[in-house]
Amino acid sequence: MRGIPIETLNCIAQVIYDKKGTNILALDVQGLSSITDCLLIAEGNVDRHVAGIARAIIEELRESGGPPLLHFEGLQTGDWIVLDYGEIMVHIFRPGLREKYSLERLWSESKIVDLEIDISKSAVGDSKG
Repeated sequence: MRGIPIETLNCIAQVIYDKKGTNILALDVQGLSSITDCLLIAEGNVDRHVAGIARAIIEELRESGGPPLLHFEGLQTGDWIVLDYGEIMVHIFRPGLREKYSLERLWSESKIVDLEIDISKSAVGDSKG
């Protein structure tokens, strides 16, 4: 997969998962989009949760030396937040809005990117014995 930094995608997906985001999907839109190579789409529960996930992504990529954040939209409202990292554009939706805008259908010719998310951290932390 040329042009898409899979390590950064996995890092973003892990942050979303760790913050209890759901329906995480990465799409390779190389050759289909002139503005980015990959879309990472996910959902939060409510507007504050969506904003919290976005802030956690921004912080993690800044601390880990990831790509610079070029632009963002929606942090004030938390309904639909877009984080533009150039090669990767992250879309985090509040439930209902994702279906309304259906980015997956808009980019139906794209390829799904296999993400590696470590679910063991959350599973251990959430188990009650």
